[in-house]
Order: sequence, then structure tokens, then C-alpha cells
Amino acid sequence: MYSNFIHIIFISALLASCGGGQPCGNDHEEHRAEEERRHSPDEIVVTKERAAALGIRAEEIQAGAFAMTIRAGGQIQAAQGDEQIIVAPASGVVSFAKPLTEGSRTEKGETLLRISARNITDGDPAEKARLVYETAEKSYTRAKELASRQLISQNELEQTQFNYRTAKVAYDAVSSGSTGNGMRVTSPTGGYIMRRMVNEGEYVAVGQPLLGVIRNRQLYLKADVPEKYYAQLPAVVTAHFKMPYDSEVYRLTDLNGRLLSYGRAADASSVYVPVLFEFDNTGRFAPGAFVDVFLITGDMPDVITLPLNAVIEEQGLHFVFRQTDDDAYKKQEVKIGDDNGRQVRILSGVNPGDRIVTQGALQVKLSFNSSAMPEHSH
Repeated sequence: MYSNFIHIIFISALLASCGGGQPCGNDHEEHRAEEERRHSPDEIVVTKERAAALGIRAEEIQAGAFAMTIRAGGQIQAAQGDEQIIVAPASGVVSFAKPLTEGSRTEKGETLLRISARNITDGDPAEKARLVYETAEKSYTRAKELASRQLISQNELEQTQFNYRTAKVAYDAVSSGSTGNGMRVTSPTGGYIMRRMVNEGEYVAVGQPLLGVIRNRQLYLKADVPEKYYAQLPAVVTAHFKMPYDSEVYRLTDLNGRLLSYGRAADASSVYVPVLFEFDNTGRFAPGAFVDVFLITGDMPDVITLPLNAVIEEQGLHFVFRQTDDDAYKKQEVKIGDDNGRQVRILSGVNPGDRIVTQGALQVKLSFNSSAMPEHSH
């Protein structure tokens, strides 16, 4: 009897030690069970601390204005009149004074190349011009003396004077750029090498094009728009563009851009209609580069949009993550429409007032995939 009484006392003390007469168990398992009861199986649980560390951010979505976009291919071009062609001032063999690659920077008056004819049968044009000039100068000096003594006519004096002045002009033209290594060819303006039309060691004739230099102050953006969008072109007001090797989307409104014109009909040899914009060059864009263009029309009111990186594509379907609680998210299928390179129009699946993950959607997806994997059993 006494031993049974001791046993009952021991059991009572053990129950009391579990806290307030509650049954003993694994506190962690109890907490986990509570979390599972609080969230549905299709929700993704990410704590506030982990969400902050992963850069996950959700925002309440409201309808607003959105501009329709037309996607097209395009090219950056040099503005008309911005390119200057440098031609050969003399005949001879070309030697580069610096590496002349397309896109390389030049300064006004900088020596770009030299043309030498020393080892050619006709000889150095600068030296020939000097000899002709000196001979004409001597003839003119002698003619003036003879004319003062009335030994030659006035017409003969004037002809000698004309020959002298002509030889002087020719000599001055070549002597200013002439050096021991040949005739210097300099850049007429500061800018960039647009085109190189000669190679090192190539023979050129007088007047032959050598280089194209652009000041690069203004650039053109030419978009080739599919003909099916022709009716929408009058509503186009600006454009965004993206380089194939760069994820950044550039807005013409940030580059002082403006619409110049659009074609009134498709080219006879093409199914595309050209649309032309002009914008300031910040030094980041090379003429001739091909780009992806987003033509922007006037605003449409009451449209729900999301950042492009908020939408996840899986097997042809599109999804976003809706925040259902402080630390829970739910995968939501959506239908998307046009995008402008930054924002995409949501046709269905998101309502005003929904809290949608706008940053870190990929991190939520990875958390969803990891939680969906079955636990390893032994």
C-alpha cells in the first residue's frame, strides 16, 4: 500500500513538471503542427527575416494608366549630316598613326594616318609641289623686273603671276600636312571612327575616301514595325529599347528623344514599316548596333500591371506569387498582355488590393520547389 502511494506521488510530480498539468510532448513538433494547421498545403511559408534576406518584397496592386506597346526590331544609326568623310589629299601608300578601329575615339586635329609616295615613280607630291612653287616664284619675280623696264607685256606679267599663285595654293595645301614620313591626315572634328575604308599599306589616289568620322551628338533609332501594326502607328508617342547584350531598358524620354516620322506604307521589298526617332547620345551606344524596340502609345486607364520580373513562366503558363499572410505566399496563375519592356499588363488573375511579390519572385519559386520535394525516407 505504501509503495503504491509513492508511485502515485511520482507520477503526479512528473505531470506537474510538464507545465500546468499539460501532457508532455515534443514542443517543436507541436509548433510545426500548429503552423501546418494555420497555412493551407498550397501555401509557401517564408519567414519575414528570410524574406528580407532574400530581397522578397510584396506590394498592394492597384489599377492605373498603362501605355500599349508594339515590339519590333531596330537599329541605332548615325544622324544625317553628323558623319564627315575624310578623303586622301594626295596619292600614295597609307600608314596608320594609331589603331583605327570602328568606334574608336578621335580628337579634332589628331593625326589619324599618313600618306607617302617616296618609293613610288611619281615621287613625293609635297616635294614636287615645292619645286613647282619655287620655280613659279622665281619666274614671277623676274617677270616683275622685266615689266618694270617694259621688256614684257602686261599680259605676260599677269600670266606669270597667275602661275605663281596657283603653284602657291597647291604647295600650301600639301606642305601644311607634310612630314618626313609622308603627308599627315588629321581628324576634322572630335568624335568616333564610323567607317574605315582603307587598310594599312594600301595605295590610294587623290580624293579617295579614307575614313568616316561622326561627332555622335545625336543618334537615330530606326524601328522596323510589322505591317499589321500600321493602324496603331499614329498613336505612338515614344519608345524604349534594349541592347541584345544588356538587360537594361533605355527610355527615349530619358535621352531627350523625339519621334521624327513613320512610314506611310510598307517598303515594296519588305513587310515592315519604318519608324524613326532621334535622341541624345550619352556615349553608351554605338551606331550600327541592333536593338529590341518597344514602341509606346498613349496611356490606357484602369489597367493592372506588374514588373516583368514579377511574372514566372512555366511550360507556357504564367504565374505570380500572392501574399496571403505576413509569412505565406500562394502561387497564382495569370493571363498577361502587352509589355513595355519594364511593366506587363495583367489581363486576369490579379485584382486591385492583392498583395503580389514584385521583387524576389524567383526566390519564392525556389522556396516553393524545395518545400514541394518529398522528404527522404530511410
